[in-house]
Amino acid sequence: MIYFDNAATTRPERAVAELAAHYLDEQFYNPSALYAEGYNLHRELEEARRELVSFVSDPDEFAIVMTSCGTEADNQAIFCGGRRGNIVTTMGEHAAVYAAAQEAGRRGTEARFAPLNPDGSADADALLELVDDKTSLVSVIHVNNETGAINDINAIAERVKAKNPRALFHSDGVQAFGKLPFRLGRNIDMYSVSAHKIGGLKGTGALIKRKKLVLQPYIWGGGQEGGLRSGTENVLGIAAFRAAARTRYLGGGIEKNYSVVRNVQSRLWELLDKQLFERISPEYGSPYILTVAARGVRGETILHMCDDRGLIIGTGSACSSNAAKKYSRVMQACGLGRELIDGVLRLSFNIHNTADEAERAAEILNDVVRTDRELTK
Repeated sequence: MIYFDNAATTRPERAVAELAAHYLDEQFYNPSALYAEGYNLHRELEEARRELVSFVSDPDEFAIVMTSCGTEADNQAIFCGGRRGNIVTTMGEHAAVYAAAQEAGRRGTEARFAPLNPDGSADADALLELVDDKTSLVSVIHVNNETGAINDINAIAERVKAKNPRALFHSDGVQAFGKLPFRLGRNIDMYSVSAHKIGGLKGTGALIKRKKLVLQPYIWGGGQEGGLRSGTENVLGIAAFRAAARTRYLGGGIEKNYSVVRNVQSRLWELLDKQLFERISPEYGSPYILTVAARGVRGETILHMCDDRGLIIGTGSACSSNAAKKYSRVMQACGLGRELIDGVLRLSFNIHNTADEAERAAEILNDVVRTDRELTK
């Protein structure tokens, strides 16, 4: 089986799986408890938090609020950061930001959405036009989860702060953390990440925030996570997130992995029949995502036919697969026409994928689309 749907979720790393017995059988204590075993776990979690932050920023300047997932982290940023005036974001956001901004609009904080460039990146000039002195929060996704387009969030944040220094800047970094060589700049206030996108466990995410930034709690209760997100800590999930992040970052791994995955993506695109497929992903976007459109064939049909032949792929964001609208909001915002939008496929990669898998995947995809087109003539 070839698995090319890693933007949806990844297989947990072996180092992560090996942690399960230790934390479930031996270190099952409540880290908020006063006895020694609980306090020792608390210290271990504090070390994990600092290390996770250190991979993209200075842990003396940024703190981390552990959440249940990237969606919750995005929601916390939107609802706790955008509490007045207006929120400015883009049409290319993950549903966790897009739908949360819409809901904020229904609650009285105006939501404004900037258009996209054809590759799925944010139109930064148009976004800046929406920012005014009443803007409380700007949120721009780091890597578009449907096309892989990379937004220069440090540069965009600098422009936002120049126009309105009081506006908070948030970015959904779920498809960037553990994948792109990147450091948070001085104009970014909040950054959302997720464990299961990089070999950690589902059920763990985080909001990285500036220590000086004062936010209202998102979940009220016992005061965990610095009072911002109450609830007994997911010890195994946090430890697993740390272990997975180490496999990506330590020993120069982030740059090495980037190169390896770029080779897989390039090989796949090289072998796809250009008479059958059109590329949507930008050439210099994230190597972890390759989005294409098959002409004259429905993406869902291709997905099922490929699955039957041992290739697992996606058709877009898994989080919006149950949406009522037939076509992807992001693909529509990219300007994709009716002749292509029905055939969109998202192929996404992991550090363990190989060029041999890319070659076999291209063979399957070319054959599946040719076969379907012949059958429907």
